[in-house]
Amino acid sequence: MSSSAFADPQQHVIDPSQLAATIGQNVAKQDADRAAIREALARPQVREVATNIGVDLAKASAAVDTLTGYELTRAGDTARQINEQLVGGASNVVISTTTIIIVLLLLILLIVIVKA
Repeated sequence: MSSSAFADPQQHVIDPSQLAATIGQNVAKQDADRAAIREALARPQVREVATNIGVDLAKASAAVDTLTGYELTRAGDTARQINEQLVGGASNVVISTTTIIIVLLLLILLIVIVKA
């Protein structure tokens, strides 16, 4: 009863080095998302909006480490938009848009905090 399925116990469907590279890329993307969120949360404009709507930034910052999957990707993308818009000094129109984005980011973080 020999079968080719049992012939090579070291045969893998996915090459271990490819798997390790994919996992490494995923971890790097998550780290980059978290860094972007932390950068956005550190901005004075974000801190001001958070204070005005009563968000505890310490809890929001702590919640960054609990974000995963879609929530982390969405928050990271939003944070990058905030960071890009605030880098060169924004006009009044952009600040209004940025404020909306900031509020959305904070709402995402609040949802995560409430879940935890």
